[in-house]
Amino acid sequence: MDVRIYYEDTDAGGVVYHSRYINFLERARTEFLRQHGQSVAALHDQGVIFPVVGIDVKFRSPARLDDLLEVTTRIAQVKNRSFVAHQQVKRKADDKLLVDAHVALACVGEGMKARSIPQELRELLVSLLV
Repeated sequence: MDVRIYYEDTDAGGVVYHSRYINFLERARTEFLRQHGQSVAALHDQGVIFPVVGIDVKFRSPARLDDLLEVTTRIAQVKNRSFVAHQQVKRKADDKLLVDAHVALACVGEGMKARSIPQELRELLVSLLV
């Protein structure tokens, strides 16, 4: 997924504010699922929600105003009730790695109680393991 950097994404130093990367990662996971035939909205309507329960982010280099970034998502681990996405943010102009993240997501249902990942989705995630 491509992301263009705008003024609203930067801090007083003129670089992307660190929390904006979390938003970019979230959007990229949603688009990743959409590209593989899964709608986050439809899952939500079925009572299947994936909150982030852990995140390990390494900020390697800053992005700046007007940079065009590419955010990639790969599935690193799948369990019955959770999965881990490995995500990277690179600047498209020079392919420089800016952010490297591992994001752990739990599957929860009504009342935010842990539940199994629906079988069809779990099979898809397993098929996409790297």
